[in-house]
Amino acid sequence: MLDIKLIREKPDLVRKNLEKRQDPKLLSNLDELVQADIEWRNLKQQNDDLRHERNQISQQINQSKKQGTSIAQLLEKAKQLPQKIKGNDENIRDLEKKIKQLLYQIPNLLDSSVPFGKDDSNNKVVRSSGKPKKPAFPLKHHGALAKELGVADFENAVKISGTGFFFLLGDLALLDLALQRFTVDLLLKKGFTLVYPPALMNRKAYEAVVSLSDFEDVMYKIENEDLYLIATSEHPLVSRFLGHTFREEELPQTFVGISPCFRREVGKHGLDERGFFRVHQFNKVEQIVLCKSKESPQFFEKIVKNAEEVLQKLKIPYRVTNVCTGDIGIIASKKFDVDGWSPRESRYIELMSCSNCTDYQSRRLNAKYFDSKGEKQLVHTLNATMLATARFLRIFIENHQTKKGSIKIPSPLWKYMNNKKEIFSPKMKKPRKKRVFSKKKRKRKK
Repeated sequence: MLDIKLIREKPDLVRKNLEKRQDPKLLSNLDELVQADIEWRNLKQQNDDLRHERNQISQQINQSKKQGTSIAQLLEKAKQLPQKIKGNDENIRDLEKKIKQLLYQIPNLLDSSVPFGKDDSNNKVVRSSGKPKKPAFPLKHHGALAKELGVADFENAVKISGTGFFFLLGDLALLDLALQRFTVDLLLKKGFTLVYPPALMNRKAYEAVVSLSDFEDVMYKIENEDLYLIATSEHPLVSRFLGHTFREEELPQTFVGISPCFRREVGKHGLDERGFFRVHQFNKVEQIVLCKSKESPQFFEKIVKNAEEVLQKLKIPYRVTNVCTGDIGIIASKKFDVDGWSPRESRYIELMSCSNCTDYQSRRLNAKYFDSKGEKQLVHTLNATMLATARFLRIFIENHQTKKGSIKIPSPLWKYMNNKKEIFSPKMKKPRKKRVFSKKKRKRKK
């Protein structure tokens, strides 16, 4: 959340920034927040004045007693003050709750480099890599191909779990694991620390990292328990530092989180109804950084480059887009999406999101560090998808399926696939291994 002092002292600056998002509700919330804060400060001042008056009356009563003068009027005055203070205190508590709720609804201040726009069609392309493929043969739907190859089962998943679930079988299950190991290893080589977080979080921890009221409709809650299934590993990894203060030399902290993720959202009916694109459960590898404020712009560039490296090594064409003011969401100050090329649909599809959240999350978390002067400062938090396996599998299969209906495995994954270089149907003829004959010198007969 934003600093209430900033809103109090520079409301016009905040308003101007919010106007870029083109959402009248945000401006209405800001006006309501400013008014509630004024009322809160007025009541606090009233109570300070009433307590000061109560102290003065107490002194006057003591003086009057010593002088032997009447204290009846003073006692009557003193009797009224506690009730006034109590009434104000109740209103102050109500206003504090209201201010907190409104603060949670005010988004982060946008970085000056965020392009102005209404929706994702206005996102600005920063760069692209790889030549988008134009298939020389009709590409099969990723779900249909996976089913043909005997490596996915959608029907039985629907029977036991409902729509939006699937079984991965054999080589495709191995590919899912291979992608996770590959992306984790890339980050471990860069000094990231691997974390496997809890898959459940309580409400207090969740509200420290997201606006739960906005996010709750896509989350699974455990009935009669104060626990939610995580929607992304970012949430437990960041909330781990709730109320924590680092020493300056402990920063930066860089983590790679790996976890199952759960979301209630269901994809649109039609093309991807039986596939991996929008589903209720998937595995995710996430980059998390906690650092000093001056370091966050450089780390933002690094985590974007890390995400790009995955697609480069796996030979998937992609582009990086700067997400516009109307599409960015409330937590990030700056956000880049990395979109993979879908040759079947001839368009780019979002695979990864990279966000610099500045001190927006850490203010809720109360996550700080001691600077060189011994003063506490808020850390900056950053996050980036390294891999969301379900939607990634879709793009992977489209870019690496062959005319004969197999799926090629790029060389960086071979060691994680037991040296398997291609996923075949059991009915397919696998390529014969070339026989290597050793050349022996034949002895000539004399």
